[in-house]
Amino acid sequence: MRGAGRRRAAATVLVLALAPAAAGCGGGGSAGGRVGVVLPFLTSPFWQAYNQDIPRQAAAQGVRVLPTVNSDGDAAKQIADIQNLLSEGVKGLVVSPIDSAAVVAGLRAAQRRNVPVVAVDVAPEKGKVAMVVRADNRAYGRKACQVLGRAVRTGKVVQIQGDLASANGRDRTSAFSRCMARHHPAIKVLNIPAGWQADRAAAGLEALYSANPTIKGIYLQAGGVYLAPTLRTLQRHHALVRAGRPRHITIVSNDGIPEELRAIRQGFLDATVSQPADLYAKYAMYYIKRAMAGKTFHPGRTGHGSTVVELPGGILQDQLPAPLVTRRNVDDPALWGNRR
Repeated sequence: MRGAGRRRAAATVLVLALAPAAAGCGGGGSAGGRVGVVLPFLTSPFWQAYNQDIPRQAAAQGVRVLPTVNSDGDAAKQIADIQNLLSEGVKGLVVSPIDSAAVVAGLRAAQRRNVPVVAVDVAPEKGKVAMVVRADNRAYGRKACQVLGRAVRTGKVVQIQGDLASANGRDRTSAFSRCMARHHPAIKVLNIPAGWQADRAAAGLEALYSANPTIKGIYLQAGGVYLAPTLRTLQRHHALVRAGRPRHITIVSNDGIPEELRAIRQGFLDATVSQPADLYAKYAMYYIKRAMAGKTFHPGRTGHGSTVVELPGGILQDQLPAPLVTRRNVDDPALWGNRR
């Protein structure tokens, strides 16, 4: 997604004191050196939450982070951002790729300088990373399919897709579409390629709903950017109806932001997959600190309730839990969206 302008967005970063105690927590020693954190964009409440958690987690784990860099939805700018940080002498990088293929150039630049990289949220197609911190995005698509399949049974549903240049967009789309074709063949899926952009989602849904006013369900691959334009579009067509009432359109999303939880309570959103923004920040700092100290990682169960799996090309991914949220558990205090 593209925000306003092409500029570096400085996050509010807690400056760690350069005292001996701080050095012992990772500010110096074998894991010493500064870490650069590269965001894909800041137009989504999900990424805003992750951005806010980075300095807190860095402070808690003794990692010295520079102000975060916002690549503003531009894959070419993201490579330039990575190169700029390498030129500034960072000893570690935490990168959330915009484009799974394009980011490989940045990974190669880091490898040439022996700078370890942790990827967050999106896996690269190839290249050297110490770890990918991510949840199972295929499970997102399957969970959305299951909820919509049970509710709709027959008719048309809309899938507002993410960027298919991203592993996330591809994984969510393929899993949802395959699940629908296999388990709910009486449901026809209509796709809107929105590329993580709210305006494209709004325009696409406006045109599609006007041509198909009997749609029964919608899958939002990114609630952080697609929820608001979706609800506004349905409201404009007098089609925003609470759950349990006639003509309700079942909506399932991904992210778990506070706005989605609020919409579930209101009855306008039926479910969301809570993508763990807080854990992304926590384990990004966990892995980059250890990678900078020379530690390597292996597939298997972790000590924090997840599993490290091996992706094609030997890339390791810590597959963090991402629970489905419905009216039954929307008030669970463990959900990160309830702590904002």
